[in-house]
Amino acid sequence: MNSIRVRLGVLGLALLTGFTTPTAASAAPAAPSPTVEEQRLGRAVPQEILRRSGFDTVAPGLARALEGARSYGEARRAVSREGARLWQRAVERAQGGGPAGGDLSRDDDRPLYWARLGMTREVRTWEPEFGLTDGQRATLLDELERSSRGQNAIRYPEGKGLKRILLTGFDPFTLDRDIRISNPSGATALALDGTVIETADGPARVETAVFPVSWQDFTEGTVERTLRPYLPKADLFTTVSQGRVGRFDIERTNGAWRGGFGDNENVGRTETVPVADPASQPQWTTTTLPYAAIVAAPTGRFPVYDNTSVTEIPAGGTQPVVRPEGPTPGSTARAGGGGDYLSNEIAYRATLLRDRLGLRDTLPGGHVHTPVLQFGAGNTTEVTDPEFVRNRLDIIAQVKAILKVAAETS
Repeated sequence: MNSIRVRLGVLGLALLTGFTTPTAASAAPAAPSPTVEEQRLGRAVPQEILRRSGFDTVAPGLARALEGARSYGEARRAVSREGARLWQRAVERAQGGGPAGGDLSRDDDRPLYWARLGMTREVRTWEPEFGLTDGQRATLLDELERSSRGQNAIRYPEGKGLKRILLTGFDPFTLDRDIRISNPSGATALALDGTVIETADGPARVETAVFPVSWQDFTEGTVERTLRPYLPKADLFTTVSQGRVGRFDIERTNGAWRGGFGDNENVGRTETVPVADPASQPQWTTTTLPYAAIVAAPTGRFPVYDNTSVTEIPAGGTQPVVRPEGPTPGSTARAGGGGDYLSNEIAYRATLLRDRLGLRDTLPGGHVHTPVLQFGAGNTTEVTDPEFVRNRLDIIAQVKAILKVAAETS
């Protein structure tokens, strides 16, 4: 993955070397500086979250492994191994396995997020004696991203009589507004990975992965690369993200538009969602989840809505118009039901991939927006509180109940 974080580092290096004495052509490039996202690690809240979960040992452990590497191959194996260990440790902690590592509740997704950033910072700034090319460093970062997000750990048992569910979540985001933020979709992915939901039609195995809040990573195809091998094997899939306050939404329609809101690197994109074969790209894709059954079922304390609204530029028009009942023929997308941010984009990409694989009529799939995860009243400084934990646990439980309904009615 040639992510924007790596590109910015390389660009900065190129600009710098333009004003210094040239070095030998064979010299390895200097390590890039930490990214905007990684620089937040030094603040008090991330350090408290890592300390109170025991995940403050993760990045130092990777640093020791890299220090012992004597070649690029050894470094790549170490990065892949330590990334996979982080994902497994986060999953086990969320599901009650192993030591809690501190007093932070087990359902918390933030230790995984901040520990991963500590690891990526170690890789990004590492300068081994044997030297690293820009491409090798980018590959190490890609290995770390994929392995620490569960993206290459999706495994379904062989055999009949078991439904296969694929679910995705997201990292925390808008951290410059409130660095304490947790993302309930990421917490749900950790809580449900590898678990079995008992349905009226038999057991359903859930496999999960988490995605970055990054326009560039999406541009470079991280969603398609991760999901393509597994959608043909799945019986049901849902992308999940945090949405509106106090409600779940089953998003009926997804739009091919990026609205420009800044990602976790504070980079915004305003453009048509870039995908392969743009000549055949539709402006809209739709859910094939059984939304009517989900909305009607008693899945938890938050109301669940079938959200049909979109924003479009009508055929022949020039200005965006909100359409509560969905898009009109020939219109151009400006926001799906889930908006114009990465929540909408992952839903658009996943459902477009479903359709391009010829699975639209056979594979139920779409997007679920969870309620915003809120702290207790009056808590503006503490990293957690009982209401915050209760809200996250209730959201996780309700997503699981929604999956059960979807599996039983698909």
